[in-house]
Amino acid sequence: MAGISHTMAPAFAGWMLLLSGCAIGPKYIPPAATVPPAYKELGAPNVSGAWKAAQPGDQASRGKWWETFNDSELNRLEERLNTSNQNIAAAAAAVQSARAIVRQARAQYFPVVTAAPSITNSRLSTVFGQTIGKTFTTYSMPFDVSWEPDLWGRVRSTVRANAAAAQASVADLENVRLSAQAELAADYYELRGQDALKRLLDSTVSAYQESLELNSAEYTAGLASDEAVAQAETQLKSTQAQDTNLAVLRAEYVHAIATLIGQPASVFSILANDLTPNPPTILVGVPSELLERRPDIAAAERSVAQANTQIGLAKTAFFPSLLLSASAGFESLSIAKWFEWPARVWSVGPGVAQTIFDAGLRRATVQQFQGAYEQTVANYRQTVLTAFQEVEDNLASLRTLATVIQQQDSAIEAAKRTLEIAEVRYKAGLDPYLNVIVAQTSLLADQQTAIAFRAQQMVASVQLIKALGGGWDASQIPSQKELERRIPNESGAKQ
Repeated sequence: MAGISHTMAPAFAGWMLLLSGCAIGPKYIPPAATVPPAYKELGAPNVSGAWKAAQPGDQASRGKWWETFNDSELNRLEERLNTSNQNIAAAAAAVQSARAIVRQARAQYFPVVTAAPSITNSRLSTVFGQTIGKTFTTYSMPFDVSWEPDLWGRVRSTVRANAAAAQASVADLENVRLSAQAELAADYYELRGQDALKRLLDSTVSAYQESLELNSAEYTAGLASDEAVAQAETQLKSTQAQDTNLAVLRAEYVHAIATLIGQPASVFSILANDLTPNPPTILVGVPSELLERRPDIAAAERSVAQANTQIGLAKTAFFPSLLLSASAGFESLSIAKWFEWPARVWSVGPGVAQTIFDAGLRRATVQQFQGAYEQTVANYRQTVLTAFQEVEDNLASLRTLATVIQQQDSAIEAAKRTLEIAEVRYKAGLDPYLNVIVAQTSLLADQQTAIAFRAQQMVASVQLIKALGGGWDASQIPSQKELERRIPNESGAKQ
């Protein structure tokens, strides 16, 4: 630490304070990303190319995108998820911590004042070879003030970097929230698909039971063969097994939903209800809007900003630091005279520190953060590419499924006609009962496939809304000034 004379200190301090407004490091420019002019797969039914302006009371603008499905049970589950999901709670706590770190960094703008009052009893045994043996008490009340001016913008860069990290944590929270909401909706429609399959197989088992009873009666009357009875029984038992097996997957979906809404799987249940295939109209917008509507893209961009600021922060190590310190107080051997003016003590003076040799440590540190910056840029661009892929994937799914469902419905109608013909020919004695079983099996398979396609269509609608960012946009990220303010009972979780 180099000392500075009292005559030079004021001028030196004034010069250093002028420099405190300087900031070292590269200017931040958001990274460029390849954005297509339009979505290639934008031809799906129930998908509109224009994004509507948010209207007062528009639920989608508040993030309640699931309400567009018009399912009261889904709405209820989503509301429970928003208040009870533990992954969301953890992400909200991370936001609260990140906000506090911003305020911690901002505190470095201001001086640190400490006080250390003390009362000390002392005894001197000898003074200049003479035995004194006197005991005395020292009363001390010192106040110390130290302040390091923000030379080269070190504190400012620290605040900016921590603010960018906090903004990224806010976007991460929204990404966790959106992912959980979409996972819940997808599980819900998969569950309803299982309920629809259950209803289909229940009715099919009843029909097959009637067929078995009819064949048994005809066999007893000598109008049918034992082979037909055995075939009808085999078909019935096989279908009953399929029907019973549905309980496994349904239970897993119920358990998954319980975990998402913060409930133990052991105490949670959902009543069976049929699948209502009513995919909502989804407003997509233009590709450039996706950069503002996806929370994961916003988080990646804020990480780039933080990494850019870290480069400048590392470069400040090449420049000297100034510490201004002062101490004042009272010190006396008598408590009665402790705070009298003659008992005052003080000291003041600046100090400058500069690293002269570090064997390339600072240069390597800068290079480390430059590499970290390039890494975050690559991660950002990859996040953008993945986002466009997810949108195109789900647009393609919805477009294809709309055609597939129509084709599958036609296949069901053809299978029903085939079954009718097989039953007529069997009753006329022209064909064996095996032809009826084959036709029934084919119809059941087509009906099961149709239900699976409709459940897949609902899930694809959910995934498309998720890929588009739900009802979120980057304007909801708090500014640096907002992050620097303390919020009573602050939390990133929505209540």
